[in-house]
Amino acid sequence: MTRASHALAAAGLSDMVWGHASVRDPDGRGVWMKASGWGFDEVDADRVLLVSPSGQVLDGQGRRHIEFPIHTEIMARRPDVKSVVHTHAPALAAFASLQEPLRPLSHDAVPFATLPRFTLTGALIASDELGRALADTMEDAPAVLMPHHGAVTAGPDPATAVMYAVLLERACRTQLMAMAAGTLRTWSDEDEVALKHEQVWNPTQLTAGYEYLTRVPLRNGASSHV
Repeated sequence: MTRASHALAAAGLSDMVWGHASVRDPDGRGVWMKASGWGFDEVDADRVLLVSPSGQVLDGQGRRHIEFPIHTEIMARRPDVKSVVHTHAPALAAFASLQEPLRPLSHDAVPFATLPRFTLTGALIASDELGRALADTMEDAPAVLMPHHGAVTAGPDPATAVMYAVLLERACRTQLMAMAAGTLRTWSDEDEVALKHEQVWNPTQLTAGYEYLTRVPLRNGASSHV
């Protein structure tokens, strides 16, 4: 969990002490996620908690995030998901609120041919009911935009969930820049999207991007653990 948090920080997806990533507990007890009050770049082994589906801290020291139902409810709905990321990156919140479809203008948008928006609330996902509603909106998509809030991504491992968060933020930022310059005129068609999905964002490439991001703190003198 520390590596995933450090990778998100290296990618510029920090929001001071807010936002969080999680991994499914292999024994089915809940999710492992960072303790509240710490930034992605500050996470170490002592700042990671095991949180049960009911919100009880089963292991670790510190307070849990109030939005833990984002993670527990998505994983309850989707057995394929082993890791979830929630971020408040500004480009995500800005683009989510435009109600515009995300176009594959660049490689970054390719994984998000299906990109739902959660419009029930822009407030915190602080209850099981809201967590389930978010999971129901997301369905089997790799991500869901949250107007007035941010976004959530999910994947079979931390590398995928983190990289989807990074790519989604970049894709939203690219489209915001393009729309600011004028009318969108061209983007990849369905066939090219399918081809690029295998060429550019296959599991090997996603892992390569993730591993790069986890090396950034090491170059800056920080430690990183799985």
